[in-house]
Amino acid sequence: MPNRKGNGVPTDFYTANANYSVIRNIAENNKELVEFNDSSIVKIWYNEQAYDYSTHWHSVMEIIMPVENYYDVDTQETHYHINPGEILFIPPGILHSLNAPSFGKRFIFLLDINHLAGIKGFSGIQSLLTQPIYVTKEIYPNIYDDVYQILLQMRNEYFSKQEYADLTIYSLLINLLVKFAYNHINTNNLFPNVRLYKQKEYVQKFNTLLEFIDEHYMEDLNLEDIADSIGFSKYHFSRLFKQYTNYTFCDYLCFRRIRAVEELLLQPDLSITEIALQSGFPSISTFNRIFKQVKNCTPSEYRAKKRHVPPN
Repeated sequence: MPNRKGNGVPTDFYTANANYSVIRNIAENNKELVEFNDSSIVKIWYNEQAYDYSTHWHSVMEIIMPVENYYDVDTQETHYHINPGEILFIPPGILHSLNAPSFGKRFIFLLDINHLAGIKGFSGIQSLLTQPIYVTKEIYPNIYDDVYQILLQMRNEYFSKQEYADLTIYSLLINLLVKFAYNHINTNNLFPNVRLYKQKEYVQKFNTLLEFIDEHYMEDLNLEDIADSIGFSKYHFSRLFKQYTNYTFCDYLCFRRIRAVEELLLQPDLSITEIALQSGFPSISTFNRIFKQVKNCTPSEYRAKKRHVPPN
């Protein structure tokens, strides 16, 4: 089913990823090994398969965009029934399963966003990627059309195989993520009853703070000192931080530490105790308790799942 770009050039949705089923079958064993072609960091599938994929994760962002019939996604907390015209963003590290109808078509984007972490300001965007983002006209009325069109541009660049396609796609991806960030900070309910100039000041302060947490999460950070460092009482800070990130300070710090743990658990030479201490947890008992609350399994069980690779 070739499509046509705006310039009339036919776009082939099939030959770019002829080995689709071989690669995605790995997803049946918890970790999907995403293999990019020719040193690329982008893969976009035109998927018509009626296959289900059991709970798995990957280190890249996945974007699911149905174009014919629905597609179902389950995470540990939420069921998403995605219809054509709707979009689901699944951040790296999120355990999820995929359930397809007996017929249907959808585009699946796989994008390595880990290298964006070094860009100034990305910590503020990253705080929005703690859970999947379900995009509909009703939920995101101000940016829905832009998001949809950007994804179509990314798709067309990929399948038309133009020179600099990866660079173009990533410039579009950054534009896309920034739209979510501005949509977040321009929400009227973000800092209600706060003057506009103060809202901008708060956004700058909290983005700077999130960058600081990214760099120092392994240290002993406490609420009182952090609040004082940016000029707030701990009570005022706690309320504003929750409004900005949808997390309490302690919960966000735990989230950031757990995210570091996920990467460290892939290193077989590190013990669970070493990982706990390197990630900033004060004790192994605290680490085990919090990890199980967040991931619904022990660190050892999680390590075993993540490191499982299917036989050839």
